[in-house]
Amino acid sequence: MTGLSQSILIDIVQKQRYGVEYQPIVSLATGDTFGYEALSRFFDQSGNAVRPDFVYAALHDNPITLFQVEYAQKKIQLANADSGKMLFVNLDQDAFFAAGTDALNCPFMHLAKEYGRERVVIELIENSEVNDALMSLTMIEAFSALGIGTAIDDLCNPKSMISISVMQLVDWVKLDKHVVSMKHDKNFMLFVEKMIEFARLTNKNIILEGVENQDDLEFARSLGVDFVQGFYFRDRFLTVKP
Repeated sequence: MTGLSQSILIDIVQKQRYGVEYQPIVSLATGDTFGYEALSRFFDQSGNAVRPDFVYAALHDNPITLFQVEYAQKKIQLANADSGKMLFVNLDQDAFFAAGTDALNCPFMHLAKEYGRERVVIELIENSEVNDALMSLTMIEAFSALGIGTAIDDLCNPKSMISISVMQLVDWVKLDKHVVSMKHDKNFMLFVEKMIEFARLTNKNIILEGVENQDDLEFARSLGVDFVQGFYFRDRFLTVKP
């Protein structure tokens, strides 16, 4: 278990040392905060932050515990959100299907409906596994059937895979922060521009992640994306601790 001892993981889960960080999604047109992405946060018994990727990597060895933690996290994220803003939440595909129900009756679906279909967008991570892409597609179809918005996250991440079916169905496209770091690579940017063109032609909103300074913000404007997200707006971050 890289970077995380078994005892710390057990303590986090048993004591539910869960928190959430809300990162603003900012309109390029107005500079206003359009919504927030809710990110899972974990803490040890001393109150120190524990890396979420370490926690989730360990939890994937136990699907039932993964479901329980992800469900508890989503309840916290929805309960503490700014009800006047759009809320974006990540949802782990493995946790979704670990519930053991059909997609439309999954407990995560009920949480989203109760929060408000028009106020929440479910983010699905693109990665290198074909099976994950198929699960993402099933999830998107289920959420769409209930009128709940969906987004593809981490598009253009070097470890991600592009599913055409997933790209067609989602309402939002989130470009990975890797795009910012590759902005001087002409061949890479040709690909990014085609992804943006596709999103535009299919009426999808586009968010660029990883905006950390004024130059990144101007780069976002040159791409013609709708919204931006990143540490440039850290003064607007909101954190809830256990």
